Amino acid sequence: MSDRPDALQLPPDLEELSRIRHEFEGLMLRYKFGIDEMMTKLNILKEEFSYRDDYSPIEHVSSRLKSPESILAKAVRKGLEPTVEQIAEHIHDVAGIRVTCSFISDAYRIFDMLTTQADVTVLRVRDYIAQPKKNGYQSLHVLIEVPVFLSQQVHRVKVEVQIRTIAMDFWASLEHKIYYKYDGDVPDSLLGELRDAAATASRLDVTMERLHDDVKALDAGTERYIDPLAVGSLELPDTLLRTFWPADAAPVPAPDELPRPNISEA
Repeated sequence: MSDRPDALQLPPDLEELSRIRHEFEGLMLRYKFGIDEMMTKLNILKEEFSYRDDYSPIEHVSSRLKSPESILAKAVRKGLEPTVEQIAEHIHDVAGIRVTCSFISDAYRIFDMLTTQADVTVLRVRDYIAQPKKNGYQSLHVLIEVPVFLSQQVHRVKVEVQIRTIAMDFWASLEHKIYYKYDGDVPDSLLGELRDAAATASRLDVTMERLHDDVKALDAGTERYIDPLAVGSLELPDTLLRTFWPADAAPVPAPDELPRPNISEA
């Protein structure tokens, strides 16, 4: 009769499966900790701004950890071996955070605040605000790496952060629901309407940015007027507009003319 340790020994195949499962659970835990680190950074910034300036550029923060099924399915699509090493190296959106803000300038401000922190490494930037996708999608994507300090070692964990305005987020949510409803086969007529809606949302972002800037200028005792009526077909109540702008003011710039930091894609 075998002694107790031998009796508890797993067959080789089950031992291998148990090892793989243990490694995968450890990987998922590290991604969760990476999200926790970034959420802490963002919440600290949000609270500091609320205290210091009575205004925070961060409206809302949410996070998402891909399910094991989604990760393995993506590994298969990319032709990867479903190992911890391959997943960690080649799949970059396991851990995701979405930050929504009120204004376009806030998106770049949040980007600067995050990426200039000493322990944050920027791996890749995709600026879909300056260069929207063909379907109209806008957002600022940054893939970063943050240290996760465990009891015996430090892991560098990748987290994808998406920063967008409320208008951009509303459009993206609507597009996702439409694609889900039609299982990806969306009628051309709806695709055209989605592109039109994206253009309208972009013009709204520009107009609201200028409203915000002018209110700040008035609060500071400075008069700086522009004409929001020049923003394409976007219509706002005339009484509201005339509260801030005279008829002979300068035109509103297009979204790509707004000031933003120099960002180079990695």
